[in-house]
Amino acid sequence: MDLPPIPEQTFSENPPSAEQNTQAPPEKTINVLFEFLDRNHEAKGYDDALINPDINHLEQNLQSIKNELERTIRKVKTYYEDFIKEIDFHIESRGRSGMIDTVDELKMKKDIAESHIKKIQEIEEDSRNGRGDGQGVLMSYTKGFKNGLAAISHHSILKRKI
Repeated sequence: MDLPPIPEQTFSENPPSAEQNTQAPPEKTINVLFEFLDRNHEAKGYDDALINPDINHLEQNLQSIKNELERTIRKVKTYYEDFIKEIDFHIESRGRSGMIDTVDELKMKKDIAESHIKKIQEIEEDSRNGRGDGQGVLMSYTKGFKNGLAAISHHSILKRKI
C-alpha cells in the first residue's frame, strides 16, 4: 500500500531563513515616504470638488494630506532611529567578540540608515517651510480640486444657452 509522503515540518522545526528575519517591514522604510511623495492626488482633488465644492473643504483636505505626511515621516524616522540603536548594540557586542568584518558591515549599514534619516529630516524641514518634495502632493491635490470647480462651472453655467 502506497502512503502519501509526510511533510518534513511534521517531525522537525526549521527556523526561518536569515533573509526572512532581516528584511525591514516595507511600510516602515524610507520607500514608504517616497511612495507617499510620489502619489498624484489630482484625481482625488477633482472628485472631492465635485462632491463638495467649498473652499473650506479644499483647505481641510490639504491639512489632512499634510498631517498624513507628518505621520509618515514620524513613522519612518522612528523606525530608523530604533534600527540605529539596535545596530549600535550589535557593533559594540560584536566588537568585543573580535568580529572585525561583521563590525565593518554593521557600520556600513549604520551609515546607510543615518543617510536615510538625514534625507527624512530634510523632507521634514522642507515640509514645515512649505517647500520641497511634499509640495508636489499638495499642488496636485489643489490642481485637481480647481479643475473640479472649473468642471462644475463649465457644466452648469458655461454650457447653458442664453
